[in-house]
Amino acid sequence: MTVDVGKAVRLVAEAAADAPGEEVPRRVCAAVCDGLGVDGVTLSLLTDTPSRQLLAASGDAALLLEDIQFTVLEGPCITAAQTGEPVAVHDLRDGLTPWPLFGATVRERLPEVGSIYALPLFFGDYVLGSVDLLALRAHALGADELEEASAVADAVTAALMPTRDMLLTGQSAPAWEPQRTVRAHWFDTAQATRALAERRGVSREDALALMRAEAFRTGRTLADITRDVLHDPKDTA
Repeated sequence: MTVDVGKAVRLVAEAAADAPGEEVPRRVCAAVCDGLGVDGVTLSLLTDTPSRQLLAASGDAALLLEDIQFTVLEGPCITAAQTGEPVAVHDLRDGLTPWPLFGATVRERLPEVGSIYALPLFFGDYVLGSVDLLALRAHALGADELEEASAVADAVTAALMPTRDMLLTGQSAPAWEPQRTVRAHWFDTAQATRALAERRGVSREDALALMRAEAFRTGRTLADITRDVLHDPKDTA
């Protein structure tokens, strides 16, 4: 399949034009999905930090992909944010990935996914976040198409920049459902991390590590552990 990168760039710009700020992530996410002809897209800011913020996901599979990376703290999206380079898993069903926990979990929970790609979002020389693309078919993007897709990432950054202050510090979640899960990634995990750090007398990074360890131990998501920490007065993690 030939990917029309120019079409994707145009759709992203049109999606953000005159849109209310809280609607921009959802509209841009859908535009990337449609424009690149993939089966799922996620957008996140500060992807490789404890302050990571999920902005939007195009559907259930994309949301689960984000949940997995959010819990195991590894995967293409995080690597793209850390290195500033596009990351490609052309055939998820054939061969090992560089991320043992992520690879095993995504194959178990998303067996229908054939390929995954991650693009860093740059603000000048700083990586603002990343875009994840998933496709049911293997080799959904060729090497040249992946390189050209950086233009789509630039269009996404341009679309998000006018609303970045609201997205980073605002009091309401992006306009996307299920809001509970988005909120767990965006607001509640940071709140739970601070609360647990105070209870245990540890750093926020250590508190987040404790929550992730509990997720691994119980087979639940980090969003589940977050809700426990916030709603149970006892130490959960």
